[in-house]
Amino acid sequence: MNRLILLAALLAACTPAESATRKESTEVVQQRLSPADSAAAEALLARADKARIQGDEKAPIWIIEVSDFQCPYCKQWHDQTYPALLDQYIKTGKVRMAYVNYPLSIHRHAMPAAEAAMCAGVQNKFWRMHDGLFATQTRWESLENPTAVFDSLAQTNGVDIKRWRDCVSTGKMKPLIEADQYRASQAGASATPSFMIGNKLLAGAQPIEELKKAIDSAMVKNRQQ
Repeated sequence: MNRLILLAALLAACTPAESATRKESTEVVQQRLSPADSAAAEALLARADKARIQGDEKAPIWIIEVSDFQCPYCKQWHDQTYPALLDQYIKTGKVRMAYVNYPLSIHRHAMPAAEAAMCAGVQNKFWRMHDGLFATQTRWESLENPTAVFDSLAQTNGVDIKRWRDCVSTGKMKPLIEADQYRASQAGASATPSFMIGNKLLAGAQPIEELKKAIDSAMVKNRQQ
């Protein structure tokens, strides 16, 4: 599988030019590495990319969540709507959902939080860290330095802490996160949270009823193809 599986496969607005930009975002880092180290970095990105996809790989409908771990509306959606979506659509095999990072500059800890989650994803712990970050958002959002909270979450969620700290401290996930944000923007997202379902882009902390409408519409179109 190529790197950035999710973005290459799912964001329908992507063009060859955008794919080149995505490629460059990882090569900026890899140009400084030996072939062996470059291959290792590529493997880390691929594992993290795959880890933020949730649901049955045979599910016919995708939901792309464009989100920011420090965004209060993203937390609101996570707390109020995500559990119903998970139970009714993801666990039942009707949809797959993927998390795309869109750390806003107005949230000073959004990028470190995204790195913490994606580095946990390297060890297949993305969704545990994802839930933990939203659950503790009000604890770390106002801190001068949230590192201790992120570190505690990583340990609580069972990551190999030495490997995780190395991933975070060396910025290994930044190329993937920056590519997420660029390509989500090119696909039309300009706010968090936003949701891409079929050919629809929904902005804001959408209730389950609105997501159901978009999912049902995508299912009808999928059957007609």
